Amino acid sequence: MDYSKESLDRQQKIQDLKDAGVICYANHFHGKQDISNIRKQESEVKDAGELMESGASGQFKTAGRIMQSRGMGKLLFGKIRDHSGDIQVCFQKGNVIFNTGRETVEEIEIAGEPKTAFKIAEKFCQVGDYIGVTWDLFLTKHGELTLFVKEFQILSKAVRPLPEKFHGVTDQETIYRQRYLDLVMNNESFDRFQFRSNFVKAIREFYWKHDFTEIETPILGNSASGAAAQPFTTHHNDFDEEFFLRIAPETALKKATVGRFERVFEMGKNFRNEGSDPSHMQEFSVFEHYVAWWNFEDNIAFTQDMFDYIFDTMKLDRKVNIRDKEGVEKTVDFTTPWQRIDYIAGVKEKSGIDIEKYGADDADTLRADIKAAGHEWVGMDTQATATMIDYLYKKVLRPSIVGPAFVYNYPKTMQPLARQSDADENIVEQFQLVLNGWEVLKAYSELVDPKLQQEKFDEQSGAAEAGDEEATSGDDDFVLAMEYGMPCQSGWGMGIDRIVSLLTEQDNLRDVVLFPLMKDEKEPLSNKEAEKLYRSKKVVVIADDSLPKWVSANAIGQLWISIGGHSKEKLFEANILHDADNNIHYTDCFYGMSNLAWNQSQMSQFVEMCYEIGIQVFDFSDIMRKAHTDSDMLQGYKKLATKDIWYIAVWALVPSDFQKDFLATLNKFGE
Repeated sequence: MDYSKESLDRQQKIQDLKDAGVICYANHFHGKQDISNIRKQESEVKDAGELMESGASGQFKTAGRIMQSRGMGKLLFGKIRDHSGDIQVCFQKGNVIFNTGRETVEEIEIAGEPKTAFKIAEKFCQVGDYIGVTWDLFLTKHGELTLFVKEFQILSKAVRPLPEKFHGVTDQETIYRQRYLDLVMNNESFDRFQFRSNFVKAIREFYWKHDFTEIETPILGNSASGAAAQPFTTHHNDFDEEFFLRIAPETALKKATVGRFERVFEMGKNFRNEGSDPSHMQEFSVFEHYVAWWNFEDNIAFTQDMFDYIFDTMKLDRKVNIRDKEGVEKTVDFTTPWQRIDYIAGVKEKSGIDIEKYGADDADTLRADIKAAGHEWVGMDTQATATMIDYLYKKVLRPSIVGPAFVYNYPKTMQPLARQSDADENIVEQFQLVLNGWEVLKAYSELVDPKLQQEKFDEQSGAAEAGDEEATSGDDDFVLAMEYGMPCQSGWGMGIDRIVSLLTEQDNLRDVVLFPLMKDEKEPLSNKEAEKLYRSKKVVVIADDSLPKWVSANAIGQLWISIGGHSKEKLFEANILHDADNNIHYTDCFYGMSNLAWNQSQMSQFVEMCYEIGIQVFDFSDIMRKAHTDSDMLQGYKKLATKDIWYIAVWALVPSDFQKDFLATLNKFGE
């Protein structure tokens, strides 16, 4: 590993201390008080003058990481931080002793020179180190609560310095890769993860108050069942078989109900081998439960009661600002009872398509009808009926829901594990909770008829053979358990990462996951490797050729600012390039596939096409050029449909795997 000059200096100090007999990495520090509790003990404050005169008695102990240190002649002030907060510490020359880990001393020889305890604190205790102190409490003349140190001990020396204190950790990749630095430097991040812990704790308490039993189910399984998603696979060397990381714990939890458990829940990890973006991760945390004798209506009531308990226990405001997937912020009022929205009726109102009439064998008809209604997306040509209905809902209905809202009344083709309604055999008893366009949790009245369950698994097998990678896999062992008798029940699952990100106003799920999965850091790319990676993404830049060139140039410059702040793609595989002198050059361009000058009709068609097939498109419009405030832009865009906006320049990043079709479409517009 590479070390800076400061890190090398720190390593030398550590070695010098060790050579002097100092234990630089202690094995314990008993009696430590939390800093937050110390701040409540102002009744213990002593007179500063008396402490300076006679020293501290050392009746209390605490420990923490040094965050600041500054010398003032015979006084050394610093700040230490633990999990509960910060507090100032003060060392006085001649009134402090040093604990080496073996004995307490007033002076010790280090690297051939005598060093007083005060000098060790000043020169050998650095920002980032952990120290333990015994102390008395006093107030400075500015009224700051401060620990007057009697004795201190080095508990753990830091080799690398912390980030610069005023800016902290600002690079997003560093935040994700080295979250520990983010937590040390950023109180908001630390508080967010404390919030997550308290949120999980409140949910568990609510389950326990309602007589649930927490159980654990396998992560590895013989089948990828429980939900419609593409699985991760792994090879079991001892069994010489392929296994799957679980998509959901559903089938295992329901098998537990066969074995007499009437109320079970689990918090655990699910894995889905799908695309990554700010709202999706392949590994995510969930709570899931199943209750015998309930139906989905019971779970609706239970959900509202649970959130009432969470908000009351954590003393949260019922009105929360939540951003949707486009970054639009709205106020969601969690005051119960919540809104209900009919899934079938809502999709029909928004798209004109009655999804209730399409069965598992009607995929081609549904696909044609969706396209005729003006809707299309990448991959739909191989999707089965259930997957297409889900995509249509996510496109036309879900984005308009502010909520909290229970979306219910789903067509039976949607969910192979849900129970169809006794009142209408064409729908299943299911609901989802939606907050400002985000799906937060899902629940069903569960299917417990083994014959129907096997038939639904068979339907999904046909969909998988036809190319639908998200079709649910069959599970013979699950059907076998059901044949021994499974009680009527309702199941419920909620993604913890998503609900916490919404409640803490985060745009990216990775901001509420302590150590999100990241690609391995790689050595600098060779020219050949960089060329290959750049050519895997193609840029389309279009400008209105009727405008003066300086207007178009300004628009394209503004686009780059927007792209840098909002792109969902990883823009550069190599963030920096090295020349022959090993100096750094920052990556700042793509190889363009197309740089076109079109008229307004062609540009608006291009933008609409990007939205239809799910490509993120950036634009700089006449609205932006003329706006003086954010409000002007907001109102300007609200007044116009996508096709009616006057685009000065637009930009899209196109994966090369469908470059041919994309070019054909471009050429069609350019004719």
